Amino acid sequence: MSEQSLPRDAHLEYADTLPEYAERVLDVAERIPPGRVMTYGDVAEWLEEGGPRQVGRVMALYGGAVPWWRVVRSDGVLLPGHELRALGHYRAEGTPLKEASRAAGNHLPRLDMRRARWDGGDPAEGHT
Repeated sequence: MSEQSLPRDAHLEYADTLPEYAERVLDVAERIPPGRVMTYGDVAEWLEEGGPRQVGRVMALYGGAVPWWRVVRSDGVLLPGHELRALGHYRAEGTPLKEASRAAGNHLPRLDMRRARWDGGDPAEGHT
């Protein structure tokens, strides 16, 4: 249900309510260890519900309170509009990156998905 479809006085009643699916997505985001990432599709697969678009929507609406930079696109491209903030987090956490090629227009690195991707296993595992 969108906010636009709620009666005017219902907005206050639902202001502090987080949809159950959103809570589950945010819980997964909080479990991802520093220096590791999961794709939107990985999170949906972990939850056995929804898909990458649904996870992306949750992160766009509610992800600011969790380590949002750890839920990423499968191609390793940094989140448009938030590249520099995310890059600061990745560098601080030691997340594996691939430097941008000279041909890349924006000269920003990408995530090294082979090494940074977390499968939901032991959070103490090192980078592979």
